[in-house]
Amino acid sequence: RASSMETSEVTATSRHYVDRLFDPDPLKVLQGVIDMKNAVIGNNKQKANLIVLGAVPRLLYLLQQSSSSLRLRSECAVVLGSLAMGTENNIKSLVDCHIIPTLLQGLLCQDLIFIEACLRCLRTVFISPVTPVQLLYTDPAVIPRLMSLLGSSQRTQEYITQIFSHCCKTPEHQTVLFNHGAIQNIAPLLISPSYKVRMQALKCFSVLAHENTQVSMTLVNVLVDGELLTQVFVKMMQRDQPVEMQLTAAKCLTYMCRAGAIRTDDGCIVLKTLPCLVRMCSKEHLLEERVEGAETLAYLMEPDVELQRIASTTDHLVSMLADYFKYPSSVSAITDIKRLDYDLKHAHELRQAAFKLYASLGSNDEDIRKKITETENMMDRIVSGLSESSIKVRLAAVRCLHSLSRSVQQLRTSFHDHAVWKPLMKLLQNAPDEVLVMASSTLCNLLLEFSPSKEPILESGVIELLCSLTQSDSPALRVNGIWALMNMAFQADQKVKVEIVRCLGTEQLFRLLSDPDTNVLMKTLGLLRNLLSTRPHIDQIMSSHGKQIMQAVTLILEAEHSVEVKEQTLCILANVADGNTAKALIMTNDDVLQKVKYYMGHSNVKLQLAATFCISNLIWNEEDGSQERQDKLREMGFVDILHKLTQASDPNLSDRAKTALQQYLA
Repeated sequence: RASSMETSEVTATSRHYVDRLFDPDPLKVLQGVIDMKNAVIGNNKQKANLIVLGAVPRLLYLLQQSSSSLRLRSECAVVLGSLAMGTENNIKSLVDCHIIPTLLQGLLCQDLIFIEACLRCLRTVFISPVTPVQLLYTDPAVIPRLMSLLGSSQRTQEYITQIFSHCCKTPEHQTVLFNHGAIQNIAPLLISPSYKVRMQALKCFSVLAHENTQVSMTLVNVLVDGELLTQVFVKMMQRDQPVEMQLTAAKCLTYMCRAGAIRTDDGCIVLKTLPCLVRMCSKEHLLEERVEGAETLAYLMEPDVELQRIASTTDHLVSMLADYFKYPSSVSAITDIKRLDYDLKHAHELRQAAFKLYASLGSNDEDIRKKITETENMMDRIVSGLSESSIKVRLAAVRCLHSLSRSVQQLRTSFHDHAVWKPLMKLLQNAPDEVLVMASSTLCNLLLEFSPSKEPILESGVIELLCSLTQSDSPALRVNGIWALMNMAFQADQKVKVEIVRCLGTEQLFRLLSDPDTNVLMKTLGLLRNLLSTRPHIDQIMSSHGKQIMQAVTLILEAEHSVEVKEQTLCILANVADGNTAKALIMTNDDVLQKVKYYMGHSNVKLQLAATFCISNLIWNEEDGSQERQDKLREMGFVDILHKLTQASDPNLSDRAKTALQQYLA
């Protein structure tokens, strides 16, 4: 530890530097600034002291004075740039002293050396994560000024493109840069003799094109020195280029493809971009390259099954990803202790990237899913990923699980063997919405296949959990909660159904039946239909909740709803009509019977079919009281309608009507 003596000496020399900035002799001030510049290089302690002692406002004042010599103003900018190279706290102090507007104002000067010094300092400040990028856009004159400076020198090109690529964070930013001619101004820089300029220009295009159709569509037609821009990007992906350049060029083409500007079967995607990204996943590369390669590849092929199939057979990608869990460090890094330390701290990013890529690979094709689950310890890895401390890894693992859970084959085998539902249930306890949506979608798929005799998942409190999801403010979570219950009720035994009704509660069930979200309504009707599916169940549920269910059905049939909703509702009525004692609830309700009659004559065949099915169940012969029901329905005019329907052009409808009429003849 420094003794108090040493500390006070540092402060004393620092104070001396600051005092010299106030000397009345301009030459002494200049010498003071130059000495300060030499003192702070690589010395964070000295930088912090000078900031605390108020050097920044004075340096900014000198930089602004037109009476200061250009040499002094430039040296001030250089010292400020050096102070900015320190810690994040230094940057915060500089930003608080309004360094950004001051330096931007300096760009109006005509002296190139001064302009370059200002730009270099601005670049250092803007690439820090603590700087608010919005400050670049506050004054509308700034972006046009920066564009006009792009031709001045290689240095201005490098700094300005670096500022743009760091400060383009939102669609609004993309639009501002696009409208001020970013594409035309930056494109020529892709063939600059300076590697740094080419690289920063390339980065600009990747942030401009990201999820932006307008930019991407424009880029496709841009020529650079007579060559199509896409071809320039393809050349930049060649193996002899630095990895950073290959990756960034691949990102540009990926974003253009996802924005619809390049077809997924275009050669530059299939033969160049995809293989380049797969190459980045090999363990020769550095951790951050492998992460970026995998995440970009996952994004590229997410919507396209053909690309998923090609990728899955390129360079053993599926097994190459297994290394993401084993070797956080590239082979070359093992000798470098700092690198090793970095890689161990960031190993979770590799796991996250691998899960994302597996999810994307397996989102459509059954054979690829099989390949993934058969990769060594894959299911165990996903299961442990579900309980990692990093929320991003948990989300990526559950995405991967969701992707695999779309396969009935996997649900029956690997999912069953690994009791996947245990960690999934744990994940569903107080997770953020994004994780909940994915986890509950996966649960929906798990509950689809398991036979209700498998007790453990039911004993785990899953019903309570799903019922609580149906009360969420998020429509996606309400849908998933009710959907999972609907899947659970499918061909379930009475005990499970009673438990669902008890736990959900009739109030909540009827609230969901009037949910503003159609998906929620459809799934709730699906649940009701599955609950009312075998005679004893129908009679039992209708004896306790019949009145409310009939009320809800009536309301839905009266309101403005889609054909799908009405069809599902009429199917529920047909199920009620199939009960033994439940039939009476329809037969004694003339209002409902009139509605069924109305839908038998509706213009939509699906609704006619469902309504006819309902009547068919009411008049079926072998059942108690069928004679009285037949008589009442004849009086109400249903037989005439059935006669008419036997002539229907739809064969299913005419057959169903004929079958119903035979009950009267038997």
